Amino acid sequence: PDMYPGNCWAFKGSQGYLVVRLSMKIYPTAFTVEHIPKTLSPTGNITSAPRNFSVYGLDDEYQEEGKLLGEYVYDQEGEPLQMFPVMEENEDAFQIVELRIFSNWGHAEYTCLYRFRVHGKP
Repeated sequence: PDMYPGNCWAFKGSQGYLVVRLSMKIYPTAFTVEHIPKTLSPTGNITSAPRNFSVYGLDDEYQEEGKLLGEYVYDQEGEPLQMFPVMEENEDAFQIVELRIFSNWGHAEYTCLYRFRVHGKP
């Protein structure tokens, strides 16, 4: 609900995934990832921020391989809130979206995700 340091979904290591069910099926157009800025970090860095990630549309929560919607890099030097357009041609609507994080910016113990949003058209 807020962007205070530590109020994040943290997972062990630098790789993890999150599956979200949206309130309705949408045609995804973009995604946003948000992390605290370096200025709010007690350590002065945001090495726990996600770095490389992909987003997939799923037909149901049990589907192992969804439809790739794009591969992205969160820029630790950029704005805290970053928007990423859908990169792959897609004509399907999805109610379930998977965020796969492949790396962070160097934190050895954990990765923090503050906010992930899905944007699209009903």
